[in-house]
Amino acid sequence: MSIKHWPEALQPREKLITQGASALSDSELLAIFLRTGVKGYSAVDIANRLLVQFGSLAKLLAATQDEFCQPLGLGPAKYVQLQAVLEMSKRYFKQQLSEPIALTSSALTADYLTMQLRELPYEAFVVIYLDNQHQLIECEELFRGTINAASVYPREVVRQVIKYNAASVILSHNHPSGIAEPSQADRRITERIQQALALIDVSVLDHFIIGKKTPYSFADHGLL
Repeated sequence: MSIKHWPEALQPREKLITQGASALSDSELLAIFLRTGVKGYSAVDIANRLLVQFGSLAKLLAATQDEFCQPLGLGPAKYVQLQAVLEMSKRYFKQQLSEPIALTSSALTADYLTMQLRELPYEAFVVIYLDNQHQLIECEELFRGTINAASVYPREVVRQVIKYNAASVILSHNHPSGIAEPSQADRRITERIQQALALIDVSVLDHFIIGKKTPYSFADHGLL
């Protein structure tokens, strides 16, 4: 049955208007994005099939074009639209971080970094550069590694800090394995970067590890 023949209270678009976006399931949100179904399948049916195929909304958003376009009725145009929505979300969080008050909230910073790093298939090391008012200057992926490790060089961090004239930084990297716990290597590289930046009076405010669940904050755990 077409969605337009459903009771109005159950139609995803009307439900969003009356109850807000947070009241919708992943499949309902995805159905609104898809807009229409194909013969024999409503947009919600296709959304459910996609979520079953990929396992989660996050994995769907991280799919390649070939992976995304395999299901019924999905072509390059839908893939392009989905990537545009994802990029707008990332830019929204980045612009939120640019507000003077934003980086006083570790939760907002963690949300932004989670969106950037969680679904990457490789390990990446990101540095957020801040001015002396803790406002965002730039967020940069500085190192990229394999699924197991990234080679991180403190001297390169120092070089970029000087380039951006940053007063402080927030470090972050992801664990593609999914476990957001610091290894001994993570602790050592954090200490080395702290020591290197201390020589130029730049502080490390936090180091976030992004896994599959709650991000790990060095500052929140008393490691900085």
